[in-house]
Amino acid sequence: MSMGFTTKTRRGLVAVPVAIGLAFGVAACGGGGDNDKPKASASSSTSSDSKPDAQEGKSEEPLAELKGPSVLMLKITSAERDSGGFVTVSGELKNDGSKTVTVPAQLSGNETEIIRNGRSLGGATLVDAKGKKRYYVLRDTDGRPLTTTNFSAVKAGESVPVFMQFPAPPGGVTDVTLQLPMFSTAPIEISG
Repeated sequence: MSMGFTTKTRRGLVAVPVAIGLAFGVAACGGGGDNDKPKASASSSTSSDSKPDAQEGKSEEPLAELKGPSVLMLKITSAERDSGGFVTVSGELKNDGSKTVTVPAQLSGNETEIIRNGRSLGGATLVDAKGKKRYYVLRDTDGRPLTTTNFSAVKAGESVPVFMQFPAPPGGVTDVTLQLPMFSTAPIEISG
């Protein structure tokens, strides 16, 4: 027997099981078959008997609206506690005016480490009045704030999605006040 014939035979013996395995894997993952499991429809949770989830679309009513300098408005749409011990506040920063507005540098706060990382909402805080605690925006290991960063101007009529992440207050605390330099303060309710 020649060496070339043996090598080709070995390749064939390896290739056939691999091809069969791939074929079965594709068939199993395809999900195109007609199985007996009922299929959930995307509209099942929006029937007339149930209310849509917060994740199924934007809420008509924001949690809070904070008026800022010039014509800037911060609309808070959610404040959610997660299992990792954080609260993420989300919303949008909108320019209600007819001209482009420069986002004030004061929104970053006055901490050198945060300012060094560019414009952000790093100056935001959550205040738990009952517990007499103030929670500052979290930072990563490099000192960057865990918030929307690097935006300097908002065009007329434009809305910029924003977020801020804070350490979570104790589990029983749901009512806090959101503060951002140069903006009005507003009470918000933490969900989750």
